[in-house]
Amino acid sequence: MKRIYLNSKANKKYNTKMINKMVTLDKVLQETERLEFDDREFLLNILSKRQIELRRIEISKRVKEALKAYKEGNVKSGNLDDLWKDLND
Repeated sequence: MKRIYLNSKANKKYNTKMINKMVTLDKVLQETERLEFDDREFLLNILSKRQIELRRIEISKRVKEALKAYKEGNVKSGNLDDLWKDLND
């Protein structure tokens, strides 16, 4: 188990990054609140479509990886009992 020490440099660096992201996100939210209602709706629509496209790209990558594994013979088929046996061997 990896231990995380509160006073470690790596932990401080991680916390600093998270705080910076939160501050940036807060600024974005504040600026968004200044927009007119219709502009906010437009922004939400754009963000939603971008998220959908990113999901499609991720799914495509996973499919390509799965097909490659299948072609290389790194895929097993079977039922739940077979999977359980493989995991416990």
